[in-house]
Amino acid sequence: MNQCPVLSREVLERYQGKQKKKMTIEAYRESLLVDLKNKINSCDLESAAQRVGGIFSKGKLTIRIFGKLFSMDSSGNMFSDIHTNPWVAESVTGYVLHCKGVPLTGKWVPFRELEGGREMNGLFVQRSEKAFKQIADRYTNLFEDLILIFNGKKVKNHYESDISLVLYPLPKLPMLICYWKPEDGMESDFHLFFDSSADMNATIHIVYELAAGIAVMFDKISMKHGIVP
Repeated sequence: MNQCPVLSREVLERYQGKQKKKMTIEAYRESLLVDLKNKINSCDLESAAQRVGGIFSKGKLTIRIFGKLFSMDSSGNMFSDIHTNPWVAESVTGYVLHCKGVPLTGKWVPFRELEGGREMNGLFVQRSEKAFKQIADRYTNLFEDLILIFNGKKVKNHYESDISLVLYPLPKLPMLICYWKPEDGMESDFHLFFDSSADMNATIHIVYELAAGIAVMFDKISMKHGIVP
């Protein structure tokens, strides 16, 4: 734990020496979330509202996640109609703390071109793009429906892809999804792109976790409701 660059001394003192030889990912997320919530206490949510693309009212900062309202107070308490799991909580609190409020550029770039993305790109491709591609290959129609259900917006076919949709998991952190269906003996292809401002409105780890988390969420929904042709 003491090798983690984002955990505070308070969290280290609380858990160091008490952990098992191998810390589970769930325990790690929980400890990280505790640290992030502590940092929210010192964050001026009212001034943060403008830079994160939200509003501040009655002591709560409210933003939209996939178009749905999501609020938090200065104690890190969260209020939303959507299911708030540790992945969502971690991504949102990290976004509120790190977002610089840089306007969207409209220029789409791959993950590897974001600051710090090249070093993590191999893992990103495995955990995100390949995971998304498998879902789209098996449940193409459901995949399109899922994106639209989560407030995705159809855009012009970027790079001549068969499916081009933009998701807004966070106000200033949109994702462009491009999928090419298999055709004439050629395999399908799938790529994610981000606004070039993404590495200024979030850390590269938040961008990675967000994409990987959405892939896991889509996979679970597809396995439950999808029908293999």
